[in-house]
Amino acid sequence: MMKKRFRIKKEHDFQLVFKKRKSFANRQFVIYLSDHPKTNHMRVGISVSKRLGNAVKRNKIKRRIRVFFQKHQDRLEPKEYVVIARQPVSNMDYHEMEKSLVHVLKIAKCIK
Repeated sequence: MMKKRFRIKKEHDFQLVFKKRKSFANRQFVIYLSDHPKTNHMRVGISVSKRLGNAVKRNKIKRRIRVFFQKHQDRLEPKEYVVIARQPVSNMDYHEMEKSLVHVLKIAKCIK
């Protein structure tokens, strides 16, 4: 499970990341980035639209994204990430999602 200090939960925190307007995308994900001046670790917020499926399916997608960020924590820059899942994600397994997230994070130059 991802520790509380690594999560973005509040609407206000999401808005602060969106205001920076640094976003990178591929067909499956949009990632918004923001530097976090107070901490030296990353924080992750995840948004999955109701259009992607029922609550069970959306929670499964969120869990997989969280697992990805835990697994690759040491390779990622200490920034704030807001991940928005797009439609194709609903039909992907974990390995496809992982490949897609690595791809979009390489575009953003956030992964070592």
